[in-house]
Amino acid sequence: MKVISAKEVEQLLAWPGLIERLRHTFVNGVESPPRHHHAMHRPDGEATMLLMPAWEAAGYIGVKMVNVFPQNAENGLPAISGLYLLSEGQHGQPLACIDGSELTRRRTAAASALAAQVLAREDAETLLVVGTGKLAPMVIEAHASVRPIKRVLVWGRNPHKAAAIAEEYADRFDTQVVDTLATAVAEADIVSCVTLSTQPIIRGEWLTPGTHLDLIGAFRPQMRETDAECLRRAQVFVDTYAGAQGEAGDILQAIEAGAFQFEEIQAELADVLRGEKPGRTSPQAITLFKSVGASLEDLAAAIELWESLPATLK
Repeated sequence: MKVISAKEVEQLLAWPGLIERLRHTFVNGVESPPRHHHAMHRPDGEATMLLMPAWEAAGYIGVKMVNVFPQNAENGLPAISGLYLLSEGQHGQPLACIDGSELTRRRTAAASALAAQVLAREDAETLLVVGTGKLAPMVIEAHASVRPIKRVLVWGRNPHKAAAIAEEYADRFDTQVVDTLATAVAEADIVSCVTLSTQPIIRGEWLTPGTHLDLIGAFRPQMRETDAECLRRAQVFVDTYAGAQGEAGDILQAIEAGAFQFEEIQAELADVLRGEKPGRTSPQAITLFKSVGASLEDLAAAIELWESLPATLK
């Protein structure tokens, strides 16, 4: 069995190939039971363990274990860590144990980029990234691989982290650290939120026609990155209905407040990619993509990674 490090994941999972693999997997489908979601009460705060299995009908088998420790930020550690076990489908033999954190970050950003291909305007040039964690750079790279991004705005509660991200990408884009979110949201073509917030950060009143709002961070019912006005004004899409119904705090809290109904969701991503339902309907439409992550995305990323490995390394 091959052990694949985070560095190898970074080197081998190129955005075009990963995004195309995700498209193929969303369109064709895999078996993906509901993920196991376990709250863990730790001495320094609450943490979460996620177990996410998936398998092809006659192919690869995979499962991911992820630990989410929001309090790690206080110790300068990533909030998310884990591993992925990929097996072959004929006999169920393990093929690879993959660094789960890097795999998760890259597939998450790639899924948002895939959604942006059908939901964001084709001429989207300005990207606002809300959040400064490990996922923020991935979002910049992934969106820039599918849209002609020229300007990147970065907002974070820690201005030093925001400045570091802006500086990292200053040679590729016109980058800027912003401190007034309302103004930055109004200027952006794509707003991508990658936080662990439990309170609304983005207000619907700030959104301008044509904006695409990409919500990645909140993955539990108690979390949210937007207020209900964002959902009311937007055409709302989700990665999967099941994930949204169980874990998308932005949607669930808006429903609880009586400001939104689940039936108002336009489609899940697979419906749009298959051409069964429309994506963006006009240049002026405000679109919103809410993802909580799906095990089919992890399996797709693991397969793409494994098949990208040189034969000499397998």
